[in-house]
Amino acid sequence: MSQGSCRGPGYWIIRYNSLLNKQFTHHTKAIAFADDLVITTKAESIPEAENIINAELSKISIWAIENKLQFNEQKSQVMLLTRRKRKENREIKIYLNNKPLIQVSSMKYLGIIFDHKLTFREYINYMAEKCTKLIFSLSKSAKLNWRLQHAALKSIYTGAILPLLLHGAPIWYKSINITSNKLKLIRVQKLINIKIATAYRTVSNEALSTLTGLTPITTKIQKASKYYRIIRGCE
Repeated sequence: MSQGSCRGPGYWIIRYNSLLNKQFTHHTKAIAFADDLVITTKAESIPEAENIINAELSKISIWAIENKLQFNEQKSQVMLLTRRKRKENREIKIYLNNKPLIQVSSMKYLGIIFDHKLTFREYINYMAEKCTKLIFSLSKSAKLNWRLQHAALKSIYTGAILPLLLHGAPIWYKSINITSNKLKLIRVQKLINIKIATAYRTVSNEALSTLTGLTPITTKIQKASKYYRIIRGCE
């Protein structure tokens, strides 16, 4: 199967589907996007998690051999998700192709950074920094070409900044209950609000949002998440 061929994606889906349909235990769920595969396992203890996931990876390795494929253990990672506060050994030994996988405290999947406690602090930091740089970059371009009109700035926000701020919101929306996370997102919106309203930095984001007509970012995140849960039948 050559890269770039028209038949390639369809052929890959047919082949990959047989892996997703394998009989994993009820503890395990396989999630795939293109050629990225995530295996999640729920267990009561680290030894139990090790036993289950290693058994599941054995099935996957056998499937790969049968289909003349190989998963690269050097590009594969393992992360232990837990919110337990008590001190305990957090090392987990998982093997693929008889080689140990690197254990990480965070990993990026489909553009979202998941940390081992699911606080999404690292992801929000990354997203806020990226959006801030983008606002300054696009605002500079708009100033040169469009004289920084309010309509241009709103277009920058709704077309470039807001989609980034809402990316994966149904996954991490609860993290805005953490004050530090919420403030970082508010600062991003306030930056564009100040430019649109040509206001002082001392004006609150709520007041600025009223002036600019932009929905406060925390409300926007909650609405986007609620809408997703409704269409998915979660509510």
